[in-house]
Amino acid sequence: MSNGTPAKKLTGKQARYLRGLGHKLQPVVMIGRQELSEEVVAAVDEALEVHELIKVKLQEGCLTDRRTVAAELAKQTGSAVAQVLGKTILLYRSSEKELIKIP
Repeated sequence: MSNGTPAKKLTGKQARYLRGLGHKLQPVVMIGRQELSEEVVAAVDEALEVHELIKVKLQEGCLTDRRTVAAELAKQTGSAVAQVLGKTILLYRSSEKELIKIP
C-alpha cells in the first residue's frame, strides 16, 4: 500500500488529457455502505498500481460527499484526482511501469 503521500497536483492540461483517456474506462472499484474501509483503500491502491488511471464509482449506500471521498482516497493512496463527475471519480497515480505518459 502507498505511504499516503499525495501525488503532485495535476495541471489543467494534464487533467484534461487524463479525462480524455478515462472516458472509455469502466469503474474498477465500487464504494457502497462500507465507505472508505481499509479494504476499499487497498483495492484502489492495488488498481492504481496496475492501471495508473482508474474510475471509482460511488453507489447509493455511500453517504459521504463525493468530493470528500475523492480527496480522502487521493490522500490515502498518494494519487491525484483527475475528475469528479456525478458519482464517478477518476484517479491517477504513476507507477514504475509508466504506462501513461502525461504532458
